[in-house]
Amino acid sequence: MTRRRLPRIGAVLGLLFASLAAPAMAEDTQVAVAANFTEPAKEIAAAFTAATGHKAILSFGASGQFYTQMAHGAPYEVFLSADADRPKKAEQDGLGVPGTRFTYAIGRLVLFSKTPGLVDAAGAVLKTGRFNKLAIADPAAAPYGVAAVQTMRRLGVYDAVKPKMVMGSSLTQAYQFTATGAAELGFVALSQVINDPGGSRWLVPATDHAPIDQQAILLFTGAKNPAAKAFLAFLKGPQAIAIIKRYGYEVR
Repeated sequence: MTRRRLPRIGAVLGLLFASLAAPAMAEDTQVAVAANFTEPAKEIAAAFTAATGHKAILSFGASGQFYTQMAHGAPYEVFLSADADRPKKAEQDGLGVPGTRFTYAIGRLVLFSKTPGLVDAAGAVLKTGRFNKLAIADPAAAPYGVAAVQTMRRLGVYDAVKPKMVMGSSLTQAYQFTATGAAELGFVALSQVINDPGGSRWLVPATDHAPIDQQAILLFTGAKNPAAKAFLAFLKGPQAIAIIKRYGYEVR
């Protein structure tokens, strides 16, 4: 009888060890991600799942649009904004958990064209006006759009260029206008073109606009979800930071 019980005991022990080795109660978390951070976020989410067993379900769009959706009850649990203002507002408005807000990346703005030689190393093409359309993200919804307007005002070209502007509802759409040639020029994120060797570009000096401090925050909808908390912790870790830097962002 003892011999017949041994296989059962072995099976029970095997299941016990397997459960200890597996992640405890892997969960999903809904993450709202600023459009400029699309590609690094995908890589980070894959690494996060491999490391923890949890899954980050990513949605991409303009930070302003996300905030409006969250204020109306959208079930996002983590917010990765393209600015610091909206996460701060989320905290003030009772949507975000106090003390969880932090800067996960500092963005860089680029004037980009698919046409080689069109954009010079100083962005002087904006002053010559040798183009018909310039794509930017809507400043009302996208912080990179705000940075683009600030840059043009600093250069003293905003009023002259304004009639040629094509507004994208998000930075992704502004990039699409530029990448397809619908607009000869576009202000986009460095992360969107860093792996594209073609065309021409001007990396806008960080001093030409307010810092693009991209902040993350845990929302109250995810306060009891271990996956949401784990994702933010992972975003601060060395694996995520290495990915963020590879896409041209700076990290404090």
